[in-house]
Amino acid sequence: MSTVDHQQASSRFIDVGGVKVHYNEMGTGMPVILIHGSGPGAYGWANFSRNMEPLSKHFRAICIDLPGFGQSDMKPAGVPIPGWWAEIVGRFMDALDIRQAHFIGNSLGGMITLKLALTQPQKVGRMLLMGTGGSLPIFTPWPTEGIKSILGYYEGNGPSIEKLRAFAQQFVYDPSQLTDELLQKRLDTSLDPRIMANPPMRMTPGTVLEELWRDPGLTRLPHETMLLWGREDRVLPLDSAFALLKQIPRARLFVMPQCGHWAQWEHADEFNATVTQFFGG
Repeated sequence: MSTVDHQQASSRFIDVGGVKVHYNEMGTGMPVILIHGSGPGAYGWANFSRNMEPLSKHFRAICIDLPGFGQSDMKPAGVPIPGWWAEIVGRFMDALDIRQAHFIGNSLGGMITLKLALTQPQKVGRMLLMGTGGSLPIFTPWPTEGIKSILGYYEGNGPSIEKLRAFAQQFVYDPSQLTDELLQKRLDTSLDPRIMANPPMRMTPGTVLEELWRDPGLTRLPHETMLLWGREDRVLPLDSAFALLKQIPRARLFVMPQCGHWAQWEHADEFNATVTQFFGG
């Protein structure tokens, strides 16, 4: 089957407390939930298209479209980030009758995974947090240009292929891998009228961006944790890992050279092998 066939065959919807959530599911065994980041045009399959089929050979691989992205319902304005999404993911697991899962969280998805581990630790097995949010860099000026691009994508004159291309070139180590087809798909997704009306990362009045790196609960997390980073990540740079590495008791750091913020895509084969070994597949 082609990637498109796998995507279509694995597409599912489920009601999560009145919120329609879209996800893709492949394989059997220990559940592994993959949570995407917040870049323009992001959604589950777009971020993990190079990982779902290989991981499904070892695990029950599930990639979710977070509310506000992809085909899921929208996120309410003014809710805590990432707290509200973490609650949704927990309820999503309940709806699928999943008591515990391993997690792969990219960027915002890592931040959500970390919040879920802090608030509902029994639901989380092992965590692979890839270029994760929830921390701050020690040396690099903040916010980075990549973060500014995410937060400003829907502002001013609104989305455009020029804005998307500028962001994407910061997103990866080797921009030559960014095809016109890939960029157009992400642009089309980002132009969904529902998302245009309520961008998921817009900081509306009342929105709280939680500083997880300050949470004293990090030092009590029991989970085996891998912080996986691209050495050349220009969105959430490598020195963002250090505060989490110091505090999470069972954390280890895995660094991929010649790699930006999207390790699971730029170095898919190494990423898939690393994940499989870490999760015991």
